[in-house]
Amino acid sequence: MGYIEFDNTKEIDLIALGRVAVDFNPVDYYKKLTESTTFKKYLGGSPANISVGLARLGKKVGFIGRVSDDQFGDFVTDFFNNEGIDTSHIFRCKNGEKIGLTFTEILSETESSILMYRNGIADLQLSVEDIDEDYIKKTKALLISGTALSASPSREAALKALALAKKNNVVVIFDIDYRPYTWKNTDEISIYYSIVAKESDIILGSREEFDLTEKLIEEGRTDKQTAEYFHSKGCKIVVIKHGKEGSTAYTNDGNSYSIKPFPVKLLKSFGGGDGYASAFLYGLFEGMEIIDCLELGSASAAMLVASHACSQDMPTAEQLMEFIKKAKEEYGEMIARI
Repeated sequence: MGYIEFDNTKEIDLIALGRVAVDFNPVDYYKKLTESTTFKKYLGGSPANISVGLARLGKKVGFIGRVSDDQFGDFVTDFFNNEGIDTSHIFRCKNGEKIGLTFTEILSETESSILMYRNGIADLQLSVEDIDEDYIKKTKALLISGTALSASPSREAALKALALAKKNNVVVIFDIDYRPYTWKNTDEISIYYSIVAKESDIILGSREEFDLTEKLIEEGRTDKQTAEYFHSKGCKIVVIKHGKEGSTAYTNDGNSYSIKPFPVKLLKSFGGGDGYASAFLYGLFEGMEIIDCLELGSASAAMLVASHACSQDMPTAEQLMEFIKKAKEEYGEMIARI
């Protein structure tokens, strides 16, 4: 069953809105951040990573965002341009706001942490004036990152983009992407997350992220109850992730489809979620069955947690299919399916 109908007359597959950052991952990993001395620089930020992932998979992608008017702003826009991502709606800040910097700490294969610098931040300066209806009309889908809702004027810009997407038959994808920085309290989080979630066609998040979204609606829901609630609001696919326990996609016909992580030698415990999202969405754009979309997502996530980078190491479609083929040859055809 095709749960999502994309308007294939539109020239762009997906436009993402929100956070672009610069990541610094330690080369001398498996030690504390205080002890690391050498780092490698990458493009970062969840919607930015998802955009790169989809572009690597052959989709036409655009981006709406704000970046700093300096060398780091040049770095991320150049990276996007090299990946074939449209940067015509990435704007430079003019009042000294800086792009977010993320320093990662890789203590072990399963223990990592993230240190973010997000004061006077560029991506949250996105304004309603930056949202162009003619641009949104061109895309099949709009992806909104939850971080874009954490402060004004970005939250109003995101809500305007949401309204224009709904007006123009654009599929809305909400990647909850919770980061504690900037938010004032959990009530504020629930207010804005729930506004966007209730207007979305696809929602992706962890159990923790859905709990935050539903805090002011009803606490303590099961995954099935959460999915049923958002389906009642018009959402077609709700994906709830449980880390190493796997994930489940709930569809609005009452079905559910579950996937486990692919076995892989971990390097780090972060970065997999963006690979998961980009490959899952790629499957939807290709008209695949939900379980096959989940398998793509799980495979991409496994590849990303086994690699040093996130954006830089997003796989092509050929690499993704080869990874799945080899995994099934080694572990069995149903290795990731529940």
